[in-house]
Amino acid sequence: MSDTMSGKCLCGAVTITTPTVKTVEVCHCGMCRRWGGGPFMGITAIDVPKIHGKESVAVYSSSEWAQRAFCKVCGTHLFYHLKNSSHYTLMAGLFQNLPGLIFKEEIFIDHKPDYYAFANDTEKLTQAQVFARHGA
Repeated sequence: MSDTMSGKCLCGAVTITTPTVKTVEVCHCGMCRRWGGGPFMGITAIDVPKIHGKESVAVYSSSEWAQRAFCKVCGTHLFYHLKNSSHYTLMAGLFQNLPGLIFKEEIFIDHKPDYYAFANDTEKLTQAQVFARHGA
C-alpha cells in the first residue's frame, strides 16, 4: 500500500490526497443520512488532507461544530470537517480500488433506522459514546 492515497469527485475538478488510512467508518445520524441519502461511509484522515481544485469546493456549515463540503461542479460529497480542528472524514467513495480497507466501526448506532443493516462485525458506538470521545 502506498504512503498516500488520492481520490477525486465525479467530474475530476477536485482531488484529495491524504496519508493512507486502512479503515472505513459509517455514521448513521439523521444529518448524515439526509446529506447523502443513506449512511455516511467515511475514511478519517490522519492529517489535514491536501485539496487540489479548491475553487470548485463549496463548504456548508451544517452545525455549530461541523462543516460538510461538496464539489460545486458535479455535487459529489467530499468531506465532513469538525470546525476548529484538524479532524476530516473523507467520503470513502472518492478513493477507488484501495486494497486492504477494513470496515471498522459504526457510529450513532442508536439513530440507525430499521430498514438496513450491515453484515460486518464492527464496533458500534451510540451518540453519547461518540460525544464523549470528542469531548462534546
